Amino acid sequence: MRSSAPGKSISAVEVQDILKHGLWLYVRGEEFFLPYRLFPWFRDAKVSEVYHVTLLHGRHLYWPDLDVDLELASLRNPDKYPLVSSSRG
Repeated sequence: MRSSAPGKSISAVEVQDILKHGLWLYVRGEEFFLPYRLFPWFRDAKVSEVYHVTLLHGRHLYWPDLDVDLELASLRNPDKYPLVSSSRG
């Protein structure tokens, strides 16, 4: 018995995997790896907080539980957008 091909994703953004060194995102046909050394906000976050992400205006990712927002342009061209983080109190 063969499974049918997977259907089209109905989500604009999806966390595909959370790994020891970072996480994988799938956004409108593009995959991005966010390593914790560059995106430290996700390192100690709860799984539910990481998975709670929305795509706003087709170009802006927002994690409301973590108060983190990232432009897709910064993921596509990280050298043009140096990230600065502050530690969570």
